[in-house]
Amino acid sequence: MCTDSPLGASALLINGTVGVGKTTVAGAVGDLLAGAGTPHAVLDLDWLSQSWPAPAGDRFNFTMLLRNLRSVAGNYLAAGATRLVLAGVVERQEERRQLAAAVGVGLTVCLLRAEPAVVHRRLTRRHDGEPGALRWHLERSGELDTILGRAAVEDFTTDTTTGSVPAIAASVIGAAGWQ
Repeated sequence: MCTDSPLGASALLINGTVGVGKTTVAGAVGDLLAGAGTPHAVLDLDWLSQSWPAPAGDRFNFTMLLRNLRSVAGNYLAAGATRLVLAGVVERQEERRQLAAAVGVGLTVCLLRAEPAVVHRRLTRRHDGEPGALRWHLERSGELDTILGRAAVEDFTTDTTTGSVPAIAASVIGAAGWQ
């Protein structure tokens, strides 16, 4: 636990397959928290693991993500953030425990889900003109959806198939008990 963190600080991981809207919803949660005057930080965990090459046996550089998250989360908490909104992927219970230890405050996990056809449309738009990246992300979306369905690391699930991003973010905040 981070001893410099504000009393009652907590973190929320927005988890899900590629293309489900993790980063978009995390940003909208941040907007709602700002509107409510809640000190917070929004972190896209993909950026904290971006280095090359990833070590053997750590396909997505999770160890580097944890190292960086410890520092970054600690800095935000020491600066007064009471809410940490994380967008990323946790595939196993052990990864959830490691992520919680890295942030140093209580962690709630939201799993975002969407109909596969919607995820495919989003990925096709996102990777327009990038056939190799599109192919990889389309394959990964199905693979990851299956992994996350079996892992059951979430505390609650929110559907992003339909609805406005602000409404989905408000639902996530409510389900996390951050009202």
